[in-house]
Amino acid sequence: MIFSIVIALVVALVVLAIIINAVQQHKEKVEAEKRNEIAKYKTIIEDTEALLMSIGNIPVSNQLVLVLHQRVLDAVKNMSELLPESTELRQRVRDAQNRVQSMDPNEKVQSEESFSLPDDERATIALLQSIKKLRAALRAEHSKGKVDTHLFMSEDKRLDKLQLRINVESLMKRGQTARQGQMLGSARQYFEKALATITGQSSRDEYTNQRKVELEQVLAEINDELKNSNARDRLKKQAEEKDDLDMLFQPKKKW
Repeated sequence: MIFSIVIALVVALVVLAIIINAVQQHKEKVEAEKRNEIAKYKTIIEDTEALLMSIGNIPVSNQLVLVLHQRVLDAVKNMSELLPESTELRQRVRDAQNRVQSMDPNEKVQSEESFSLPDDERATIALLQSIKKLRAALRAEHSKGKVDTHLFMSEDKRLDKLQLRINVESLMKRGQTARQGQMLGSARQYFEKALATITGQSSRDEYTNQRKVELEQVLAEINDELKNSNARDRLKKQAEEKDDLDMLFQPKKKW
């Protein structure tokens, strides 16, 4: 009898230990998932706020800026729900809500036509990176159903055109610098790459048509300059070879 009771107690303790262990593992799993969710929302907030700071010189629409502010608000709200005891997060939710409410999506912004390329090469690269991140954030919000398809297509097309413009203008700028430095081969490569970038576009507009004509004209001029330069080099080489032959076969002086 006592032996049976002991066996029953041991079994009960083992079952209890298994239950406690399972509960503990479930609790740890829930906490790990919570930490991962918090880290995910924190990354979204930091990346989006950094993006908002970097687009000051980019002619983006206020509708897109509003999408970014709403993205921050949603992430802060989700974090606040995971950490309801945080007064700091509650305040951040209020601040984000105020920013969203104060935005005027119809406010006029700088047009692409008045946009000018930065003088610094690194600033141009940073600009292109910001546009790529903007498009990625826009796609992410559209996939979550936060941005309607019409707005997504309109804004993504606008960013794509801006990205094209920056790429083409940057290549043309490098080509002009190389041409001024009499590096005609390098200049031709830059202009050819710019032309290939434009011709690779499925849709055309006034900007691409205008630049295509300009690039074709510049490339024709560079090809003529290269032909003239090669002709001068050949004449110079022939003259040098003639001088060498004259020196070789000229009558020897008698002393």
